[in-house]
Amino acid sequence: MSNAADPINPVRPGVLRTPDACFAGLADFSFQPHYVEVDGLRVHYLDEGPRSAPPLLLMHGEPTWCYLYRKMIPVLTAAGYRCVAPDLIGFGRSDKLASREAYSYQFHVDVINGLVRALDLRDVTLFGQDWGGLIGIRVLIDQPERFARLIVANTGLPTGDHKPTEGFLRWLEYARTVENFHVGGIVKGGCQTEISSATIAAYNAPFPSDAYKQGARAFPNLVPISPDNPASEINRRGWQKLTQWQGPVLTLFSDQDPVTAGGYKPFQNLLPGAAGQPHEIITGAGHFLQEDAGEEIAKKIVNWLPSYRD
Repeated sequence: MSNAADPINPVRPGVLRTPDACFAGLADFSFQPHYVEVDGLRVHYLDEGPRSAPPLLLMHGEPTWCYLYRKMIPVLTAAGYRCVAPDLIGFGRSDKLASREAYSYQFHVDVINGLVRALDLRDVTLFGQDWGGLIGIRVLIDQPERFARLIVANTGLPTGDHKPTEGFLRWLEYARTVENFHVGGIVKGGCQTEISSATIAAYNAPFPSDAYKQGARAFPNLVPISPDNPASEINRRGWQKLTQWQGPVLTLFSDQDPVTAGGYKPFQNLLPGAAGQPHEIITGAGHFLQEDAGEEIAKKIVNWLPSYRD
């Protein structure tokens, strides 16, 4: 039987699962794990707050996991909301594919579509950051009847029709060439506040060896940054559908993220539900704004959402 010291813990050929021991004693993280099977893969998610309350679907990105939302969840649940925070396949406690080529943008969308259906989530407020937005917004487009509101934070729905930011191109080059893909160090570098060694260790926890990092390694190259990318046309059609969606839209971008700088503009300009909303720029926060300003952001969300108590 594998343990936390083992370099590889296969569930079956091509699928790895981080041993539970790797997640023991994480800093400031006392949430209980939940699991659902989607297309034969185990997907982990947090499920906090009253089950009868309107859910917030909190979607993480690259290379984090639901640990990123530990500061926001207590504020949101105290206001009466349910928080569902999944780990994407390849991240956190969710299963990990052993081959980098096995990951695709559509694969991630399909898995989260499956999770939303399996949990029968309705009246959902989506909060998407980084790849959590790229994936979560596509799920909203696929199942609009389940979603009531959208919050976009340092994310987008790229079509490859506009040049990426210099910050993203630097990140892409780094991800393609760096020998040691140090997940905790990447998160640290994307924050404006100092994060502790225990927090860095928590971000490293899902990856006991490089074999577990293929999903994290794959993500940067999956962003559709050219017009002929297979996902580009899908996202173009997605924007057409999104502009017809009438749900309220809030943008909460940070002021210190070179990767997604200015990314709030198409959401504010094109989506009817963004008109008249209290959009904000979160000052003093980097790419991982949930880490830098989690409680502040959660309070802004509570003030924006309809008042709810179970």
